[in-house]
Amino acid sequence: MIGRVIRQVSLRWTQVRKPAVNGRSLAQSLDDWRDQLAAWAIPEHIIAAAPQSPWVLPRQVFARRADRLAAAPEGPSYRRAWTALDPPGSVLDVGSGAGAACIPLLPRTTALTAVDADADMLAMLASRASSLAGKVALVRGNWPDVAREAAPADLVTCYNVVYNAPDILPFLAALTASARRLVVAELTAEHPLVSMNELWLRFHGLRRPDGPSAQLLLDILAAMGIQAGHERWQRPSGADYESFADLVDVTRVRLCLPPERADEVAAALTDLGVDPGQPADLGTSRREMVTVWWPGSAAGHDYLD
Repeated sequence: MIGRVIRQVSLRWTQVRKPAVNGRSLAQSLDDWRDQLAAWAIPEHIIAAAPQSPWVLPRQVFARRADRLAAAPEGPSYRRAWTALDPPGSVLDVGSGAGAACIPLLPRTTALTAVDADADMLAMLASRASSLAGKVALVRGNWPDVAREAAPADLVTCYNVVYNAPDILPFLAALTASARRLVVAELTAEHPLVSMNELWLRFHGLRRPDGPSAQLLLDILAAMGIQAGHERWQRPSGADYESFADLVDVTRVRLCLPPERADEVAAALTDLGVDPGQPADLGTSRREMVTVWWPGSAAGHDYLD
């Protein structure tokens, strides 16, 4: 059922002529989003020389952030989601990681479905959601491919995932069709890899792109006819890595550099202002964030205040 709804809604949005937003039609904005994400591909000659895959997944960062936010929930995304769960209701967390979005919401959560492509991440989340024993469903896979296995729920959360979705229209359509009350999405104001652009130039002489952005996502939502609210805010710095050496190692791998250049990477990070005593993830810490929320269509009612 949910798959058919998503296809129908996506088709309707692509066929209906909508007014241009910021000078771009919906089709143009979708093309811009896809093309700008494609521009982040690492040149083949750099990939070929890399000693390890640069697409590392620092699971410890996700786990530490989930624990920190569970202990002291904060920020506009949390407040929006918390308010949407009054009265308490079910939560679908898309791209859940270790649970930074959903674990702080457990006191008002009646059932939880977590979607992530990484089995280890889902295991980390499950261990943190023990208070909902018997009411947690783990769905491994990519959104929206697994939407029919996961939806619907009263609240849908999706934090720091949209930049991984080049085909953003069905992704957003599935979020909307899966929420009875509200969708709450969180993303950096600019693509999170922009934080490493100076490092790519320093080590490879390579100029990296700077898009897409949260503003383009807002334009796409508006062109889809979705009345979304949003709030910009600054994420406070946090010690995402257990040690500065861990941050150096992950950054080195992301830059396709061999282990013997770790000292150079450490010096470069220090030059960028990273505090070795509080090693924060470059992509999402100390960055301007944007919380975006809009009403879901699963229940057919407006939940946007």
